[in-house]
Amino acid sequence: MSDETPICSAKGCRAAAVWVLAWNNPKVHTPERRKTWLACEEHREHLSQFLGVRGFLKDVVAFDDWRAAEGA
Repeated sequence: MSDETPICSAKGCRAAAVWVLAWNNPKVHTPERRKTWLACEEHREHLSQFLGVRGFLKDVVAFDDWRAAEGA
């Protein structure tokens, strides 16, 4: 992996990201604002559940699809 390879947002994980978890905290962010966490295959479910139980999770998208939609 190079320094430019996106990595998973899970604490201590250095695996390549394959998922984008789009979220927002309605107490802090406007409804259209999307923050992102990146996830490897192993941590996708854990991070999704963490955001989901708080009502923050808005979407889970494959990293390559997210980049294509962003024009990267």
